Amino acid sequence: MELAPLIRKLGHQLAEIRERALKNILCKLDHNLISYADLVQEQLLFLHLLEWFNFPIVPMKEEILNLVNNLLKHPSAVRQLVGIGAVEFFSQLRHHMDPHLQTVIDGILDGLFLLPSEIPANYPAVSYQGQPLPSEDKPEIFAGYFHQGRSNLQQMEIPPKRSVVNQAVKCLKFSTFPWLTLTTTDRHVLSSNESSLRSNNHSLIWSTCELLQDVIMQDFPAEIFLQRPKIVQSLLSLLKLAFGKDGKHRLALQAVSCLQQLCVFLRNRLNFHRDPGFFSTDQGTASQNSSMSYGQEVRGPHHSQNPSPGSSSPRPSVIGRTGQRPRGDGQDWDAASSSGSSIQASANSRINLQSPLDVGHIDLPDLESEDTLELQFQQLSLPQFCVFILEYAVPLLRTGSSRVTMQVLELLSEDVLLIGDAVSEDVWEDHSLFGLELKDKLLMVLGSLGETISYHKSNINSEQPELMLVHHRMAFISISLFTMRLLQTLLPVEKASKVLPESLVTALFLLSLDMPFSLEYPNIHESVVAYLEQMNSENYSIYKQAAEAVHSIECTCNFMMDVHKEGEKNFFELVELADQALNSLPYHQHFPMLQEIIHICLNIWKSAQANPLLQAESQKVLLHLLSHPLLNIKSEAYHCCLEIVKECLGIHNVRTPASSACHGVHFLLHPKVLYEISAFGLQESKNEVNSAAKAILLYLLQGRLMMTALTWNKFIEALYPIIPILQGYADTEETLGNCILSLSETASDKGEGILPRTTRLRAALRLLFSKKQLVRSVALKHLTFHLMNEEGASLKRPLLHGSVFSSVPTLFVVERPIELKLDDTKESIFKEETVEKLYGILTSDTIDLILRKSAAEQLAIIMQDTKMHAVVKKLGLIDKLFVYFTECVHRDGKIMECIMLPCLTLLRKLVYADPVTRLSLAQQPSILLTLLRVSLIFRDDCAVLTESAALLCLLLFDEVAGKEICNCSNLPAFSLPVAIVRRYHLPIRVTAHHAVSPNSVVLLLSSDCLILKPVSDMLKMAWNLSWYHGIDKLLQLVNYETEAQVFLDTLKLSSEDFLTLKITHTTSGLQDCLNAVIQAVSHREVRAAVTRMSFYILNDKLALKFSTGSCRTTLKGMAWQTAFNRFLQVLPASAEDEKLLVDVLSFLNKLLREQKKSLEAEHVKWILEVLLKHNSSSLLDLLVRPESQEQDETNDIQTAVRQQLQKELIGLFNMLLLCFTSVTNRKGLALTDCFRTQLALKLLQCLRVTNAPHFYGLPSLERTLRGMVHVTAHPGWSSYSATAEPFTICMKYLTGLLEVISSFYVEWGGNAMSFMGKGVTKSTVLCLLHLSHEMMAQAKNMDWVSLWFLPYDKSEEQVPSRLGLAWLVPLWVDRDPEVRFTSLGIGSALTSLELGCIALADSCQNISGGLWGTVINILLDQLECSMVRREAAFILQNLLVIPMPTEELKDCAWQGPCVHDEDSGLSHIGKPALQALLYHCHFYEHLNQMVNHCYLGRYTFDLNCSTGDSLMPLRSFTGIFPVLCYHILPSFCLSLYCVTARDGIGTSEKCAAAWGRQTRGDKYVEYLLQSNDSYSFT
Repeated sequence: MELAPLIRKLGHQLAEIRERALKNILCKLDHNLISYADLVQEQLLFLHLLEWFNFPIVPMKEEILNLVNNLLKHPSAVRQLVGIGAVEFFSQLRHHMDPHLQTVIDGILDGLFLLPSEIPANYPAVSYQGQPLPSEDKPEIFAGYFHQGRSNLQQMEIPPKRSVVNQAVKCLKFSTFPWLTLTTTDRHVLSSNESSLRSNNHSLIWSTCELLQDVIMQDFPAEIFLQRPKIVQSLLSLLKLAFGKDGKHRLALQAVSCLQQLCVFLRNRLNFHRDPGFFSTDQGTASQNSSMSYGQEVRGPHHSQNPSPGSSSPRPSVIGRTGQRPRGDGQDWDAASSSGSSIQASANSRINLQSPLDVGHIDLPDLESEDTLELQFQQLSLPQFCVFILEYAVPLLRTGSSRVTMQVLELLSEDVLLIGDAVSEDVWEDHSLFGLELKDKLLMVLGSLGETISYHKSNINSEQPELMLVHHRMAFISISLFTMRLLQTLLPVEKASKVLPESLVTALFLLSLDMPFSLEYPNIHESVVAYLEQMNSENYSIYKQAAEAVHSIECTCNFMMDVHKEGEKNFFELVELADQALNSLPYHQHFPMLQEIIHICLNIWKSAQANPLLQAESQKVLLHLLSHPLLNIKSEAYHCCLEIVKECLGIHNVRTPASSACHGVHFLLHPKVLYEISAFGLQESKNEVNSAAKAILLYLLQGRLMMTALTWNKFIEALYPIIPILQGYADTEETLGNCILSLSETASDKGEGILPRTTRLRAALRLLFSKKQLVRSVALKHLTFHLMNEEGASLKRPLLHGSVFSSVPTLFVVERPIELKLDDTKESIFKEETVEKLYGILTSDTIDLILRKSAAEQLAIIMQDTKMHAVVKKLGLIDKLFVYFTECVHRDGKIMECIMLPCLTLLRKLVYADPVTRLSLAQQPSILLTLLRVSLIFRDDCAVLTESAALLCLLLFDEVAGKEICNCSNLPAFSLPVAIVRRYHLPIRVTAHHAVSPNSVVLLLSSDCLILKPVSDMLKMAWNLSWYHGIDKLLQLVNYETEAQVFLDTLKLSSEDFLTLKITHTTSGLQDCLNAVIQAVSHREVRAAVTRMSFYILNDKLALKFSTGSCRTTLKGMAWQTAFNRFLQVLPASAEDEKLLVDVLSFLNKLLREQKKSLEAEHVKWILEVLLKHNSSSLLDLLVRPESQEQDETNDIQTAVRQQLQKELIGLFNMLLLCFTSVTNRKGLALTDCFRTQLALKLLQCLRVTNAPHFYGLPSLERTLRGMVHVTAHPGWSSYSATAEPFTICMKYLTGLLEVISSFYVEWGGNAMSFMGKGVTKSTVLCLLHLSHEMMAQAKNMDWVSLWFLPYDKSEEQVPSRLGLAWLVPLWVDRDPEVRFTSLGIGSALTSLELGCIALADSCQNISGGLWGTVINILLDQLECSMVRREAAFILQNLLVIPMPTEELKDCAWQGPCVHDEDSGLSHIGKPALQALLYHCHFYEHLNQMVNHCYLGRYTFDLNCSTGDSLMPLRSFTGIFPVLCYHILPSFCLSLYCVTARDGIGTSEKCAAAWGRQTRGDKYVEYLLQSNDSYSFT
């Protein structure tokens, strides 16, 4: 059946058509005309089913949802729905459906989580947009996630009502927090602060920012500011004032501080929501414990599983209260009106014992009076917030203020942590609308960061004053570190090539070449290089070459250091270093190194027992120097060699003949070295090189008398292979040329000469190819001896007369050189039989010479094919040919002249292709002389002369045609150096090699690279750092200018370079800062130094450098206490002093935060001795100002400074308390204990309490309470006062804290729904929790529980009622789970005593269900978080360990629970009542369920969630319940043991009470100490 038309109609604009199409499909399903299997094949169906809810009119909602639910039974449907964003869609849709439809949607969401998310990425996604109310005017709407608002700030607007179909968003790890509804009061507070931030009054903006930091952000959960983003938007707008004048930049700094604190709190909230202990499946408006938040029909399913003991929920709910004082009967908390004050209303509340459920709904309109849907669409997601921070804060990094730069970077460092939690690496490949806009924003930010890095780098020059140089360098380092941290967080290296903007690539290039940066932050530098490699191959290549040059420079300096070490040297290491050092020689041109290298070569070759491998390696280095591309280096190398030769063979050695001094030239006496000098040194255009080469050769050729026989023989042996090269420089007019000519001369009639006879013959013949006529004439003279003294010379032709001799000098000067190339095809066209037949004809004595000549000519043609050479060689053709040549030169051999030409051609081709044959023939003088005679015979035959000349050329230049000399493997069979081809008149066309020396090195860096300032700066830094062996020694130099005179000017560091080194190097920079603090004569100097030190701490954080080289470890070795002593020991005497002390304390706070886990014992001792000095005032005294000072604070600025000072002081003390947890030595412990008590007393003085809440200084109160939290967290904090007893201190604390909780919670009607004052409440409750355990330890009797009762209320009643512990119960249903957890902890501490149990039970007697019902209800509430339920279990445990009667006893103070049976009308107390209560609450069923689902292992959570207005990761925790059970089960089971003890409940008292008291106190302390780094009450 065709379904496509019906499915298309589901998306029609008319509701009637859509409805008919849906009914049609459902009807066909009911009658089995189609099946669900058919429907799941239609992808368009799923899009239309989701888009159904995006139309203005939405009929048949339940039918659509049921259809989707039925489709989910097919896995393919689940995949398609998840792929188009159904999880997010239904999560948002759920909030706008009726309760009965919400249940259906819950089933759909459960079905969507059954399969793993292996969903194809090409599905389009549907987002639920919400429905407008028909009676409302539709507001102006804008599309997309990032919008340009009406103001300068980009704001979130309401998205279009129509659905947007696009690809699924896959770039998010976390999107939005669970929605929190606010009371009217809360909304008014936020609105008022937002309006103040937009004021033109600078003072008002300043004070508002202070209020936000000190109060509002402490009270409200951080996500509130994203869900209602106007305050955030205003703060972002204020950042633009950073470039303003008239103090406007201070407002920007205030906004930066607010945003930084918000980032920290958002991360804490993320951790809070990730904590399984505080996870709740119900994200209600108020506490999930409060029944008033829901109608009965909504919570019906839950209560059916956990029925209450009475007819209504026993859980108390505090919405507001009358103006009368509470009486402690448990019902005044839920007065019907928050403004009523009549006695009648009070009486009615006493008489009516209904549950708060019935009256709590009165305040609901206060919560729901705002358009939640519209607000939810206007909220900022966490990724948007993070990107806005980047977008608005990064431009501030270009201000000229170090303070602004540092604070902005601190904000960004917190922001990048949030980004890592919110945005995934897939953002660069996300093609959804959200992903594309997020990527564009990030690219813009990255581009701006790149420009900023380049900006600061370019401003580090001599034109800037030193103060600005320091600023730009510190900014450059810190911004670079932040940029790399951001890249590492968001961008995998392999994706960088497609993403990074050009400006950032340029910045990375600059960063890669920054030598001090790479040394200080090697791990970050590695990342920089990795990104650069992916992005720009050209820049990466320059970096790699520069890095190799840096390594070479290090080798140079290490070589020079090792060379000058005393003792025996390791020549292998020295040669290896020398070889690697050559790469950087063109840059630094430190010629003493070159001289040392050559002298090492001299020493190695001088020794007779030298290692051949070592000799070869050293020779390679020498050849690199002699052939260096830079002429000045080559010239220096030749000059150094010449000086050594002069020293060894100079005339001054004539008095000591055969001296071993001549052994110093052995390193030159090698064919490769002499070849380099002859072939390239002699023909160098630069006179310094060729003159030195000539001089070296001349000394060697003329130095026989100065050499030992060993040295001379080594020289002659090395000379053989290069004689052809040398003879090219033979000349009759120059000294060297004449010396070369003398090599071929026969000195006496006996045939003696410098060289052996055969070598002299070859040399003389070779001179006939010289281009100089006079040289060829000399060759004739040298040849005459060999011709005249040849064996059988008288029987050979031609006769040696004048005409013959006169033709010799021009004999081999041919006009047309022969092409030597042969065919080397794979397959030959000739057959061996043919070749053999032709050979037979040629060698037959019976065949006519004409035929033999023809056979020779044919063989010459065939020999063009090299594959036939082996055939004729095997037949002995070469020997036969020389027989013919010999016969020809015989005086009767004229008959053989006719076959000479083809025979010469034949032999030339064979000799050319076979180096072995060529070498063999070349060493036979008879063959050479025979060929010369043949040439003389045919001196008038040009063809024969050309062939014979070519053949002789092959034989005479064989030495330099070998691959041993040319060191090449890809040359043809015969190739000559260019030096031969240029200086001889050759009869052959031959391939030339070695146009440049084969030993020449390739320059690492071209001149174009070296002129780049970053490259030259890198090499300059590398040279100085290596030469002086580290940055420490370099910076300690006193007379650098004097020592650096031996360097090139390009190697000398400027003052800016030294400053750059000092700033970048953490150790030197910190020491410089400390010196500046000690030597400072003004506040500004100290402030600048402290700001700079803060940069180093920030850099460690950004670079993740926590151990070696970090600021923390570096300062351990410095006397930093000395620098700060005067600021901590002398109290400020002026406003400027106070400002400076604020900065100092802020720095110390940051430093201690880094050292809190490893604070040195001596540092602890120093700090405590400063704080605890008795002879004068200390910093502790600054916490409490004298009244005279307070009255004088008329200046707003002075007031702000003193508030900031108090904030920093308390922050410092809190951090010290955390640091003190690692102190273990006895003296340190004594000092820390004393400090805790003194600080506790000072904080108690700060806690100024009056009857009227509006008299409180809220910022001061918040800070004081947070300080108290830290002080009281450690057991025994009250025990070390010399003036007061511990219990007395505890009582004072209790009085003050109860007054605070009374004023901020009780007097405000419980305040359960409002967030105002929540920060005070949290801190106060936590202090009370700590205090309860301290009083337990310090109390001498059990009467201390009564001290926790609130005093009588100031009501108009004639009989005042005592509140007792009733003030504690409303805290148990606060909307904040942390408050509930802590307040229940107080209950469990108080109920550890029987008096506490009785008092708490009395305070709850008028609550439906009483204390027992309330605690059990909390314990069994599956919607409650496990930490709260655990504390309820502890209270239940404490109640159970007290023996209770089985029937009512009048003289028994503890009756246990009391239950009224409505059927029988009887009441039960004690054990029977307990059993009935447990049965009624299904206690054992709950226990069984928790035991069955408890998972005792480690549980991990996948936080890679998608978008949504609720906390999506938590919704997907299918295994969350077992984890919650893990927290509750131990205390729950112990409670069960107390319940079921066979021998009576009292028998378990000892074990239960002991276990509970021992474990809980430690756990609370642990929780507090950890809270500073996660979600914290502070």
